[in-house]
Amino acid sequence: MGHEIGASKIVLAYSGGLDTTVAIKWLSEKFGAEVYTVTVDVGQEDDFSRIEERAYKAGARQHFYIDARREFAERYIAKAIVMNGMYEGLYPLGTALARPLIVEKVVEVARRVGADAVAHGSTSKGNDQVRFDITAKALAPDLKIIAPARIWGMTRAEEVEYAKRHGLPVGEEHKKYSIDDNLWSRSIEGGPLDDPAAEPPEDAFKWTVPPDKAPAEPAYLTIEFERGLPVAVNGEKMELVSLISFLNHVGGANAVGRIDHIENRLVGFKSREVYEAPAAVILYHAHRDLEKLVLTPRELRFKHYVLDPQWADLVYQGLWVEPLRTALEKAAEEMEKWVTGEVKVKLYKGALWVVGRESPYGGYSHELADYSRGWYPTDEEARGFIEIWSLHSLTALRRRK
Repeated sequence: MGHEIGASKIVLAYSGGLDTTVAIKWLSEKFGAEVYTVTVDVGQEDDFSRIEERAYKAGARQHFYIDARREFAERYIAKAIVMNGMYEGLYPLGTALARPLIVEKVVEVARRVGADAVAHGSTSKGNDQVRFDITAKALAPDLKIIAPARIWGMTRAEEVEYAKRHGLPVGEEHKKYSIDDNLWSRSIEGGPLDDPAAEPPEDAFKWTVPPDKAPAEPAYLTIEFERGLPVAVNGEKMELVSLISFLNHVGGANAVGRIDHIENRLVGFKSREVYEAPAAVILYHAHRDLEKLVLTPRELRFKHYVLDPQWADLVYQGLWVEPLRTALEKAAEEMEKWVTGEVKVKLYKGALWVVGRESPYGGYSHELADYSRGWYPTDEEARGFIEIWSLHSLTALRRRK
């Protein structure tokens, strides 16, 4: 968007950090507009009263706090669990999942106050700008979208100077890491982590202990699923928000949930990303294992190799509004009707194993699988099966020789 955009009322997605705090003043100066701020609670560990205070000190006309934790869990994280949502096999999509919900709430406030523009603090180098802009365009094509950090051209040091010059509460502008956390994951970037060859310093982590500090005895969890979603742990029924919080605590205490990988950003370069996501990692492995017990081989391969990775790519790439996402979920929903049962996992010093599973719809038969007294095909049946099974391959091999 260019500098010439006009707006009289702007609703800003406000985190309370340096970028969005500076944006309040900058937007009011640049456009002569009233700036309304919105902070959406998706489970981040923030002091929301301080954020509100900071917004007003920076010049916000009105601040809105919205508790969306339950909505985030039930409308977004639930889908990620069912779809085994791991971008490139490792990133549980915490930040990517939260952005469409945050934009939805910002747009709702924009309608309420009669704004003609929405704004966010994303830079031109990150993925979040794509997620915000696309979702806003889908939900409110009539509203202008302003991204101050893409326009003002200030360095971090210049932002700090701007804030000091205008008496803005800049908070912790010299933090060692850039953190984005919510109910589903904690994302850590910047500082020492920018060197992909260096092990992450221990001070980068908050949710998880190092393996050598984990308990000497393993922890066991029995997770109950109904139609693909977790509903209980160790026999205790829980709502999804509570269940995720519990697994984050237990997993983190056992050093489970640290993720360190090179991520292909949608904006065109590779980045080193470090995450903490104990609940996401535990549920990912438990849910996939239960699917292996229940789904037929063709269902399993179609879901794990086609539906799931395609869904994760769409969410990561900011395409929550893409119709294919809904179609993929509907296809998965038909299979997930049978993904009911229990999975037992063992956590020990950073490692996780699935050590047991059962389901009323499981395809495993002890009678068939038992090598001692189980069913065996006759020699004739076995030979016939092998002959037909290998016919395509052997015919091609012979012809090509």
